[in-house]
Amino acid sequence: MNFLFLVKKRILNKLVISLFITLFSSVSATAQTIKHALGTIEIDGIPKRVVVLGHGSLDYLDALGINPVGVTKQLLPDFISKYNDKQYSATGSLHEPNFETIFTLKPDIIIAENRQSTLYKELSEIAPVYMFQIDNSNYWEATQHHWRVLGIIFNKESRAEELIKEVQAGIDDVKKNTSQHPSKALVVMNNGNNLAMFGEQSRFSLIYQEFNFGLASSQKVPVVTGPHGNLISFEYIADAKPEVMFILDREQAIGQSNGKAKALFDNDLVNTTVAAKKKRIVFMDPAAWYLGTGGYQATKIMISDAQTAFK
Repeated sequence: MNFLFLVKKRILNKLVISLFITLFSSVSATAQTIKHALGTIEIDGIPKRVVVLGHGSLDYLDALGINPVGVTKQLLPDFISKYNDKQYSATGSLHEPNFETIFTLKPDIIIAENRQSTLYKELSEIAPVYMFQIDNSNYWEATQHHWRVLGIIFNKESRAEELIKEVQAGIDDVKKNTSQHPSKALVVMNNGNNLAMFGEQSRFSLIYQEFNFGLASSQKVPVVTGPHGNLISFEYIADAKPEVMFILDREQAIGQSNGKAKALFDNDLVNTTVAAKKKRIVFMDPAAWYLGTGGYQATKIMISDAQTAFK
């Protein structure tokens, strides 16, 4: 009897251990280690309570089918304006998240962007933080990377690939036009009356690297390096002789004006350019280009802006 009892006990112990290993393995299979620009995070299962602190990542998560509990409502672009609804908690501003509100939302994950990078440590004390930081000098490649990572985190890999394929088709259409109609472009951002131009490795690299516009530049008129691009004058624009001009009104992007760019750029110097004469001056969507970096709808708007140069 004692021998049979011991045998049964050992068999039972083996079954319990086997069951434990099976359960442990199934739980571990859902755990993921995700790397990003500022570190790594551990994700156990698919996050349900999601706080999103930037507009580009919110735009993409919306396309992915993720419903957040908290978002940043400051300067929310029209194409994701539905998140102004009271069902979504407001989490402060783009530069100053409300830590108390975020804490009370008990997020499983926080999606942060470049503007919140200095707050990474503090945010990480609340929940795992994934940094959706787009390298603007390599926009599309960086964007695809983040889209795929978020697809993995939320178990939406196939949807992520669908969105990438759709956007890539739009980019290819622009490339087709630039190959048939090669054009030198100048990208200018005005901040009030101050002008800045951006080159191939700038926040507007998409225009040169992916859309394949050439770079229009002046060899005679000097530029001054500044925090928001290289400061230039209207004389620089006239001497650069752009065939296409892309203009972004920063004041409009950050809600400080209703857009003064059209009046500002309607002057004798700009009007000497081929871009002006052939009506190939494109006033870029400020929310998409300045606030929605890395977003799905934002990137489609960028593609549409580029196509405007050929209409």
